[in-house]
Amino acid sequence: MVAAQVQAAPSVRTSRASASSAAIAVGTASVAWVGALTLQRSHALGAGLVAGWGELLAPALVALVIGVMVCEQLWPAERRPLLARGHVQDACFLLVYASTVVPLMLLMGVGFASLLVQHVNGIEAPWTATWPRWLLISVTLVAMDACNWLAHWADHRFRALWRFHAVHHSQEEMSVLTSFRAHPFVHTIGFLLATVPVVALTGDRPMAPVLITLYLCLGTLTHANVPWDFGPFGRVLVSPAYHRLHHSIDCPEGANLGVVLNVWDVLTRRAVFPRRGAPACSTGLSGRPLSNEQTNPRRRPLPLLVTQLTEPFSSPS
Repeated sequence: MVAAQVQAAPSVRTSRASASSAAIAVGTASVAWVGALTLQRSHALGAGLVAGWGELLAPALVALVIGVMVCEQLWPAERRPLLARGHVQDACFLLVYASTVVPLMLLMGVGFASLLVQHVNGIEAPWTATWPRWLLISVTLVAMDACNWLAHWADHRFRALWRFHAVHHSQEEMSVLTSFRAHPFVHTIGFLLATVPVVALTGDRPMAPVLITLYLCLGTLTHANVPWDFGPFGRVLVSPAYHRLHHSIDCPEGANLGVVLNVWDVLTRRAVFPRRGAPACSTGLSGRPLSNEQTNPRRRPLPLLVTQLTEPFSSPS
């Protein structure tokens, strides 16, 4: 598994771990600050934040999560009680997502787009102005997904990024809520990379909010605790069964990194497709190198959440 490979790398001093994590935090805050100033200058900070919540925490996403949670109880890949400790902890991360991650991603997107336009000459592709809107949006979404795949690969490849991403992989009781078990700073590289094709291809033409929400819903569904492999569509779209293998303790190194499309895994020979009828694999990190709800069942969710959010700044793993 990728996680095991990263953990097996030579250890580094805690001070070095703290420095690299702090650098990512400072970089994220700096870009977000630029985004806030950009919106403030155009008197659109409040409206921009509301629009961000509308896209990234839309009623469609909430409905999807609730519906899938029902399916997880009726047709689970692995039988778990509704209020399993892992599910409760993921719900705490959902609160972090709604209160912190959504505005952070919005501000990062605006800030990085502003920096790109100001400092990268010729980044906007003028020829896309004549493209039909359906083609422009389709190409942009596919390019965004490729950038997200690259960011996911980097999360597993580089120790500084893995410290944040490992929080997501610590879940041993996967559910649809596991999509939100992510450190806020894990989104930095992916969101910055995904901004590039948006700026290059669409310029100042906004993406339809419903499409952003749809993309987010597809990425959220992949963590569901259901055995769905999407049949023939599973050869194109990342299914819950496909992505569960990525979270498996025994997953081959670097396998199944796809976010919504698995074509990038196929092209790089990293795709491991699930066998229909195979038992659900165990998920999590071998040896439990990070704090999670299974290491101390009596620990309350909110204090544990604080530990999980601060651990990347002190752990040399």
